[in-house]
Amino acid sequence: MADNTASFSGSIPEFYDRDLGPVFFADWAKAMADRVAAHAPERVLETAAGTGIVTRVLRDRLPPRGSLISTDLNAPMLEVARRKISPGEKVEFQPADATSLPFGDASFDAVVCQFGIMFFPDKDKGYGEAFRVLKPGGRFHFSVWDDHRYNPTGRIAHQVIGSFFPKDPPPFYAVPYGYTQLDAIRDSVERAGFQELTVEVMRTDHKLASAADFARGLVYGNPTIDQIRARGGVDPDAVVSALTDAFEREVAPRGGLLPLQVILFETRRPN
Repeated sequence: MADNTASFSGSIPEFYDRDLGPVFFADWAKAMADRVAAHAPERVLETAAGTGIVTRVLRDRLPPRGSLISTDLNAPMLEVARRKISPGEKVEFQPADATSLPFGDASFDAVVCQFGIMFFPDKDKGYGEAFRVLKPGGRFHFSVWDDHRYNPTGRIAHQVIGSFFPKDPPPFYAVPYGYTQLDAIRDSVERAGFQELTVEVMRTDHKLASAADFARGLVYGNPTIDQIRARGGVDPDAVVSALTDAFEREVAPRGGLLPLQVILFETRRPN
């Protein structure tokens, strides 16, 4: 069975933003925005922007004169992102494929992509497009999730959801945590023409306010819900219930804390 791991449509964006955003994305958005703003770029492109969690923080960190174009392959995600930006703020929203960007060469001072490149079907094209649209000296900032050893969320979600479909488990949670080989990433970045790649591993323990809300987001807030429905025979709410129990067991000995670990990258187009 073919599964689309990059389609975030229907009600998915709302669940993604409400139930997953505070756990998965908000803290890392601040770390990413701080790194981008440290170089005071005036024209910034964000790819795989999702529901605008980075967009909002980045707009606050950029110089007042700076402009930001926020893009995502999935237009419904950007509709949620638009609500976070007030009229008059220098943010444009545009559906776009990060592996085939509709912008001219040397158009931006910085390109930003938080937790998106893992989903690119051709990652070399993604790096190549980021390089092409950057001005000489421009910087590409991107991040990925570290693997299941450091992120129990991915392991638990993959195992629990898969237990309902032993012959054909939904593959979504194998994707976000499967792009962690630093040498391969470095090779791709350098093939695109970038120089001076820096790598930083960051870890935090997030206080999980509601295992039930988080479990609901893990099922309904990404293409997993479409993969479950396509297979049939299983009530998605039963999967949510099983995940809730699993995460309560996971965080109870940790005082309610959920480990999260990411890898942040920064590289530069030569002058």
